[in-house]
Amino acid sequence: MFAQRLDFPGADGQMLAARLDAPEGTARAYALFAHCFTCGKDVIAASRIAQALTEHGIAVLRFDFTGLGASEGDFANTNFSSNVTDLQAAAGFLRREFQAPRLLIGHSLGGAATLALAGTVPEAQAVVTIAAPSDPVHVAHLFGEQIDEITARGEAMVQLAGRPFRIKRQFLEDVAEHSLRNKIAGMRKALLVMHAPGDTTVGINNALEIFTAAKHPKSFVSLDTADHLLARREDAVYAANLIAAWSARYL
Repeated sequence: MFAQRLDFPGADGQMLAARLDAPEGTARAYALFAHCFTCGKDVIAASRIAQALTEHGIAVLRFDFTGLGASEGDFANTNFSSNVTDLQAAAGFLRREFQAPRLLIGHSLGGAATLALAGTVPEAQAVVTIAAPSDPVHVAHLFGEQIDEITARGEAMVQLAGRPFRIKRQFLEDVAEHSLRNKIAGMRKALLVMHAPGDTTVGINNALEIFTAAKHPKSFVSLDTADHLLARREDAVYAANLIAAWSARYL
């Protein structure tokens, strides 16, 4: 495996930091990975899944969404729509510089963004969601009692995963405007839904709603005792090996 640090312009022109993990020799396919909400390209699940997929001959591009990690921009000015646009920019970058992504993978809210994007990437043959909400508005519950403050004052500082983030009213308004059901039904890609039954951040019912909305071919895999972030190495590697085996049929 070799890794390459890259960057490309995102939704509003800011440079987004990316990393391409690739197998030695020619990759049999390229994948695009969208990380979880407020995470980054180097979060444990993203790095371990990318590295494991390279062992199966799949190159993986992962990047920091606008305002996160090493990417430029102000996170407070981003929203679900800008995440989808960042993903579109990443897919275009892969298409121009390497090879269009044939496999799309999204974790948590990144999974929801991947579902919103999938139908617009004609080269993509397969889509994988990991612990994804069936509707972007689900993320609002993470803001708890501060939703009222955000609505009234226009913004508030919210603690997410132990870090402070400034959330604006426009973020709440944006996620409320999106519905994924029709996009899931119309994307016409093979779909693998992966979710842990005990996920306390995004409940298992979300996986059922995604699976029900999708057309065949579709598959569901239980991640058993994994947590939402797939923090344990064995859970991330298990997910990666399953993704590689499942996607081989479509790649």
